[in-house]
Amino acid sequence: AALRGFAAATAGLGADLVLLHGSPHHRTAARMAGVFPHVYADLGAALAHTGARAADVLAEVLELAPFGKLLYSSGARGLPELHVVAASAFRAALGRVLGAWVLDGAWSRTDAQRVASMIAADNATRVYRLG
Repeated sequence: AALRGFAAATAGLGADLVLLHGSPHHRTAARMAGVFPHVYADLGAALAHTGARAADVLAEVLELAPFGKLLYSSGARGLPELHVVAASAFRAALGRVLGAWVLDGAWSRTDAQRVASMIAADNATRVYRLG
């Protein structure tokens, strides 16, 4: 929340901000991504240390931020194996959340696949101009 003033001051300057907020501040990052056109939320820090709660945290973020403003990262540091573990945990959490929404009839399978692709790679490719 302390970054709100900075985000407001940098709006329209041509630079994107990617917030690396961990739990429980993931809600603030998600809200800011929804308010400011140049602010994005990186999910790595929020999901890296939440363990079994990763799907719950991810669902909260998906309910607060536009899907095009969320970026996957492993959030891992140190051992290379942690990146693999984080990627696996992310895929499992995303599958649980989006799969439940599809089973509940809230989303189509096509929409879930599109949003999963956006968060997993497409948004970062766009924001970091990798394409």
